[in-house]
Amino acid sequence: MKEPMVADLAGRENQTITGYFVAGFKQVRAKKDGTRYFAINLCDRSGNIEARVWDAADAGDFEPGEVVKIRGQVCRYNEKLQVNIDKIRRAAANEYQLADFVPQSERDIDQMWTELEAWVAGFSDPDLQALLQAFLRDPEVAPALRQAPAAKGMHHAWIGGLLEHILSLLGISDLAARHYPSVNRDLLLTGVILHDIGKLRELRWGTSFDYTLEGQLLGHITIGLGMIEAKIAAIPNFPPAKRVLVEHLVLSHHGKYEFGSPKLPMTPEAILLHYLDDLDAKMQTLQMEFARSEAGGRSPADFTDWVRSLERPLLNTQAYLRSEEPKVPDSNPSRRDEIEAHTNHALPFED
Repeated sequence: MKEPMVADLAGRENQTITGYFVAGFKQVRAKKDGTRYFAINLCDRSGNIEARVWDAADAGDFEPGEVVKIRGQVCRYNEKLQVNIDKIRRAAANEYQLADFVPQSERDIDQMWTELEAWVAGFSDPDLQALLQAFLRDPEVAPALRQAPAAKGMHHAWIGGLLEHILSLLGISDLAARHYPSVNRDLLLTGVILHDIGKLRELRWGTSFDYTLEGQLLGHITIGLGMIEAKIAAIPNFPPAKRVLVEHLVLSHHGKYEFGSPKLPMTPEAILLHYLDDLDAKMQTLQMEFARSEAGGRSPADFTDWVRSLERPLLNTQAYLRSEEPKVPDSNPSRRDEIEAHTNHALPFED
């Protein structure tokens, strides 16, 4: 991890720092005497801070969104922390790690990729297996799928997030397919792996996450459908019925027209994919909100703030239950055993 992070700068007030940050924006502004200066927003994955380059001639040759190396003094202006920069330049690609600037999956990417390959290797349907292997062996698709976020700012919005989301969905979809005999397991799992494949071209990622022009104009469902059709066209004798079913999974996975789904789910696999995809996204949102609330100083056992995407505050059940349990110091094991025995004793039935 780079040093310092933005979050560390509160403890560096009145100190000179040297470090790497993303230039979130770069704006020319004017002082009261008419002379120009540059306002810059310095960012990394821990936060952002305003900065100033008072001599416009020293503003450096870089564009917003690029990583820069700066030297400057951390100070306070109008009760707000900022950095007065005296030297700034564009950073070379070998000077920094992308993970310092955008969130990254806590899981190992190589391990996740090995898991994905194992899922596909376990298919019993050779046609669907061939389709998925065409994607996993594509020299452009594979590297992108290893890195892509699942969203710009919602669930799994980090490097490796799409791969992590796919693996989570594979696990719960496999369980659902075992529970419902009418479900074609390999078809459902194919939909899991390919439902968001269009995000590889809908999103762009680097020092920030955003939409591509193609993503803005077409969206990942349309893009993904085109990618699937191209792969199927290159597979000899791919069954037309399976093509229709796979494409229906992708077209319908948002579940409702108002959510951007061109078709409603109309097969067992499509209905399951929609609800399990929505479930996995919501459960990940819960974990993110619990972590954010705790990082903001709130007790893990308290409700979070209002969560806009779910239209409600949230309560961490496990943290809440732990807060209600008797807290006995470890230095008094006999008393702890007494309380545990009392707690575990079944109460008599009362009419």
